[in-house]
Amino acid sequence: MPRKPAKGYFVRGQFVAEGSPLDEQIKRERQDSGPSKTALKAQSADLQALGEQLLALRPGLRERLALPARLQDALAELARIHSFEGRRRQSQFVGKLMRQLDEPAIAAIRAALDEQQRGSAAETLLLHTAEAWRERLLASDEAMTDWLAEFPQTQAQPLRALVRQARKDAPAAASAGPAPRQGRAYRELFQWLRAELARGENP
Repeated sequence: MPRKPAKGYFVRGQFVAEGSPLDEQIKRERQDSGPSKTALKAQSADLQALGEQLLALRPGLRERLALPARLQDALAELARIHSFEGRRRQSQFVGKLMRQLDEPAIAAIRAALDEQQRGSAAETLLLHTAEAWRERLLASDEAMTDWLAEFPQTQAQPLRALVRQARKDAPAAASAGPAPRQGRAYRELFQWLRAELARGENP
C-alpha cells in the first residue's frame, strides 16, 4: 500500500511538514512579525477617517492637541478642496501623516472628538429641556411652583413677567394662521430658561 504523502508546504524551496518543529517555528515567526496586511489596511483607513474628523473639531479643542504643522497644513488644504478626486488624494495624504503620530497623540485626538460629541449631546438635551419647561409654564400656573422648587436660585419676578407676556402674545400668534410667528416674549422665555438650566448645571 503506497504511503500517503506528508502534508506541508515549501519555503524557499524546502519542504516543511505540517506539525514538524520547523513548521511550528515558522508559524511563531509569522505571528511575531506583526499585524497582517488586512489589519494594517483597516488601521490605515481608521486613521484616515480620524484625520478627516479633525476638520469638524472646534478650534479650541484642536489647538489643545498641538498637532504637527505639516498635518495642520494638510487639513487646511483638505478643507479648501471641493473636487472628489482632489479630496480623495488629500485625505490619503492626511491618513499618511496620521500614521506618523504616536499612540498618545492618537488617543488625545479620540478624546477630543469624544469630548465634542458629548458636549453636543448635552446641548441638545438642554434645548429640549428648556422647550419642555416653556410649554409647561405657559400651560399651567402650577409649573411655576415646580420650577421654583427645583431651581430656588431663580429670580421669580422676571420669570413671571416673561410667562405673562408670552401668554398675552399667544392669542395673536394663534390667529396668524397655521404657521404663526411667535412673539418676542415667547422666544425670550426660552432663552431665559436655557440660561438658567445651564447655570444650574454649572453653578
